[in-house]
Amino acid sequence: MSNNQLQRTLGPLMLWGLGVGYVISGMYFGWNLGLAEGGTYGLALATFFIIIMYVTFTFSYTEMACAIPKAGGAFDYANRGLGKRLGFFAGMAQNIEFIFAPPAISAAIGAYLHLLYPSVPPLAFAVGAYFIFTFINILGVKLAASFELVVTILAVIELIIFAGATLPSFEWENLNINPLPNGWSGAFAAIPFAIWFFLAIEGVANVAEEAINPQRNVLIGFGSAIGTLVFLCILTFLAAVGVGGWETIVYPSGSEQPSDSPLPLALAEVVHEGHFLYKLLIGIGLLGLIASFHGIILAAGRATYEFGRVGYAPSPISAIHKKFKTPSNALILNMAIGILALFTGKTGEIITIACFGALNLYIISMISFFALRKKEPDLDRPFRVPWYPFFPAAALIISIIALIAMTVYNIKLAIIFYGIIGISYLGYHFFLNQKQMQQQ
Repeated sequence: MSNNQLQRTLGPLMLWGLGVGYVISGMYFGWNLGLAEGGTYGLALATFFIIIMYVTFTFSYTEMACAIPKAGGAFDYANRGLGKRLGFFAGMAQNIEFIFAPPAISAAIGAYLHLLYPSVPPLAFAVGAYFIFTFINILGVKLAASFELVVTILAVIELIIFAGATLPSFEWENLNINPLPNGWSGAFAAIPFAIWFFLAIEGVANVAEEAINPQRNVLIGFGSAIGTLVFLCILTFLAAVGVGGWETIVYPSGSEQPSDSPLPLALAEVVHEGHFLYKLLIGIGLLGLIASFHGIILAAGRATYEFGRVGYAPSPISAIHKKFKTPSNALILNMAIGILALFTGKTGEIITIACFGALNLYIISMISFFALRKKEPDLDRPFRVPWYPFFPAAALIISIIALIAMTVYNIKLAIIFYGIIGISYLGYHFFLNQKQMQQQ
């Protein structure tokens, strides 16, 4: 085995665990902030279209992942279908999404643990989580994926327990309490929080190179993961909002500051805070955050590793650990950048920048999809997207509309996002690319 070759150890169950685990923290925190923007109807409308986007995108993306099972995912497809410039853009968008999402989740982990241990600063817990889970990822993908599977299953079970506890108190009238606080335009402002329900599901493609029989298992893992997540999204939304209206799961009693803990707020409408179910939710809710934090770190390491392997970043980034066969240098680099972002303290802005990365990634990916269909019609495609060309077209159109809406509502963050990509490209073009051309 060559020094820069990843090891194939993942089956369909592991891939399902990774796919659901990447995303599941979005069910536990963050999404409820979209209710403050759009209310019940506004966030529901945004989520409806985002679900369509993710379902159609996932099946389209699976076609490419099965045909080209490479660790870089989107930018391997873009590089092949659209050329190096757009391949670089796709790679940077993917890196920004995967590197900027974990700081937001680690901040939530730190804040949660600080409630249990108030003498320890939240930042200390957040940084400690980075070191612990980066180390687990360095030890091996099978160990990392096995850990991910266990915490993901527990987090899914807890969401079902939460729904079982709250749905008996569900009332349709609660969905109609102040349902559009900012009118229908609030649905556009709620888009980043609807995306947060599913952000990073595409990370399954980044471990395709480590999957056993990727042409079969990636399809099973990807498809079952998106089905599970759509079910949990709808279930959690209705169970949380239906017990007392959207304002009860955004604003804690006596506070005007939005909360990052919608599920405990919803459960508090049904049982008292000393109840066994309440404490269980708090305890296992932490595992939901850990599952996504750990899983996205895993996917980000593969994306950054491939970025270096194809020459878009300095070659040391693509080094594989001699003993564990994991992208250790990429994992450590991503941890360093994530901790720097964490120290800014701007969790909401970090989430939005990650969403900018995701939407740009989806747009370039779907353009790559059509380009590969035209450019390489004879490419072996073990799985073909159903209802072509409607599925990839729907994913592309909704992604573009969502990106325009997010840009209008977050112009400053859009400038920062595209500024990062522009500066990175200049560095690549004038240093790495010129050096590579001279060596040819």
